[in-house]
Amino acid sequence: MKIKRGNVVSHTGAYEWGAGKVLEVTDDKATIQFSDGIIRKIASSHYTILQPAARASFVAHTGGVPAVNVSGDTH
Repeated sequence: MKIKRGNVVSHTGAYEWGAGKVLEVTDDKATIQFSDGIIRKIASSHYTILQPAARASFVAHTGGVPAVNVSGDTH
């Protein structure tokens, strides 16, 4: 799967995060806001754990959004 800004994805190792919307993509990582309200950075070497998700499955979380740098960690 090619990761592009605006894609909606799910993380195969963390379905509890909900669907995520790709906010930014650089050469080495993607910044994704998940429906649980947390923004995570996924290393490009771990894009294979991301799968396409239905656009309607992403629910934007309102309020403060903490950021977490996952860097490919599946926790």
